Amino acid sequence: MRLLITGAAGGIGQALRSSLSGSYQLLRLADLKTPSGPLGANEELINFDITDLEAATSACQGIDCVVHMAGISDEPQVDDPWAELLPANIIGTYNLFEAARRAGVKRFIYASSNHAVGFYRRGKIIDATALPRPSCLYGVTKVFGEALGRLYADKHGMSVACLRIGSFRPEPENRRQLYTWISPEDMVLLVKRCIDTPNFHYVVAYGVSKIDGAFWSNRGIEWLDFNPASKIDAYSEHAKDWPEEDELAHQFHGGGHCALYFDGDSSLID
Repeated sequence: MRLLITGAAGGIGQALRSSLSGSYQLLRLADLKTPSGPLGANEELINFDITDLEAATSACQGIDCVVHMAGISDEPQVDDPWAELLPANIIGTYNLFEAARRAGVKRFIYASSNHAVGFYRRGKIIDATALPRPSCLYGVTKVFGEALGRLYADKHGMSVACLRIGSFRPEPENRRQLYTWISPEDMVLLVKRCIDTPNFHYVVAYGVSKIDGAFWSNRGIEWLDFNPASKIDAYSEHAKDWPEEDELAHQFHGGGHCALYFDGDSSLID
């Protein structure tokens, strides 16, 4: 298996590189920044801009599976967040799917986000069948990526996994993350299961560690065999020292992202 990992210099990209390098024939590491450390025997480094379709197509040549982690990974705190998100998260995501198709790539793993479904209320546990309900414009871009994945699976026969990633951290940092946290080890495991599991068409999976009371469930996709090893229990005792959440943020899965520039009526949200 020959992998292209975009966003290889980012947090998840670095975790994947350090854990997967001995497992596959090739890791082609792509980022605008240069990943740290010397290259291993089965590693290649390429620098390209994902907004350049031709460069993306070249990067996908000879690849069996794209692991697309590149892009803006949160809601930009600027006057015009959409202008910041558009190049990488919309144009760049399309370019990678289309580049993979042109290059004959058979499998595509897409870094979606829990913010694609952030406006569900916390009393409701949701699974992969939940309709999109983004918590912010960043979440909207992830809904777009999931829709592209569905299209490229159905129209072009590509095997696609869309990962609604929770709070990727070495350990939880606030009260919300007691229900949304995914450890680096479990993140790597989830991606590896999506690389290695044969013969699936399209799947949406939640990236969350072993948490009682998590907002999301992977019921229905037990065949993926994603069994998180990290447990939240060791961190729960620290919660008493963390600030309480904003009243609005506390109502919804997406937390503070739902509260950003909110001027609606929360009582109308079922």
